Amino acid sequence: MKPASILVVDDDEKILELLNVALSGEGWRVLTATDGAEALKKAETELPDLLVLDIIMPRVDGFEVCRQLRQWSKIPIIALSARGEMADKVKCLNLGADDYITKPFGMDELVARIKAVFRRNKINDSVPMKSPFICSNIRIDFNEMRVFVSDSEVNLTPTEYNLLVELVANTDKTLTYTQLLRKIWGPEFGEEREYLHVYIGHLRNKLESDPKNPEHIVSIPRVGYRFQK
Repeated sequence: MKPASILVVDDDEKILELLNVALSGEGWRVLTATDGAEALKKAETELPDLLVLDIIMPRVDGFEVCRQLRQWSKIPIIALSARGEMADKVKCLNLGADDYITKPFGMDELVARIKAVFRRNKINDSVPMKSPFICSNIRIDFNEMRVFVSDSEVNLTPTEYNLLVELVANTDKTLTYTQLLRKIWGPEFGEEREYLHVYIGHLRNKLESDPKNPEHIVSIPRVGYRFQK
């Protein structure tokens, strides 16, 4: 089996070298880029399985790389930043990043996060369900992993799709923040509620007729979320 490929993007060549050695040692094929423009070109030509992306870079920064990539690609993105402000984290997630790690970080943490991304981007077959699932104008074809609203296909990232499937599999049941984080993002997660808030927002914007007053993906204050028919 061909090893997974990871495109690592950072304008600090010492960090690139360190990440190249560490991630190659895990058995992954590592590609590198020193700025956002180069990253976008390599993402298009090499089609890596994952991006490890520094946010603060000259010329084309990581925010712009996320924005442009999400116009055509579902490649998972782990954002890296020396800035730990919540606004930056939420901005990255809103632009389509799957995870956000603040520098400095331990290599073990990064490797664990990468493995978690690869786990959750596999086909979600944990809950057998009859296909298709139909609720109002929403239709989910589990066999093809496709989602439709009023017969128009909706483009979901793997993380968005897995989150939707978990909610639908537990229709009318409240799932706590911790349950959802650990199920979708992995056992390493549990306190990162901002991840859920952002991705629930993505699903509402794509599926609900009125995202600000959702009919199906509803919040249970201080507890979690529920999909209701």
